[in-house]
Amino acid sequence: MLERALFLAVAIPTAVVAAQGPDATAQPDAPRREVLMHRLLHDCGSCHGMTMKGGLGPPLLPDALADKDSEGLAGIVLEGVPGTPMPPWKTELTQEEALWLVERLKQGLTP
Repeated sequence: MLERALFLAVAIPTAVVAAQGPDATAQPDAPRREVLMHRLLHDCGSCHGMTMKGGLGPPLLPDALADKDSEGLAGIVLEGVPGTPMPPWKTELTQEEALWLVERLKQGLTP
């Protein structure tokens, strides 16, 4: 009985969040959002282009990201890509922040 109660206590909230889709990504507070968007423009933009149309790195526009898994993209942000100029950002960003940035890019909401 206790096992079932514990299962339901975890399963129901998880299902609710999953059903909410990508917009359910944790939203950083306003000051942190400002920092993240600044970083997106200046740090990501230095390689991916100030308009995210690509440069040293590939484009980060909605069309280029539409068929890509958000979790996978967040993993690239956090871990980088060995053997390429893409650095890891895991010391600067949380998983939730990386997902939040990926969702902004997928929606075309860049600075």
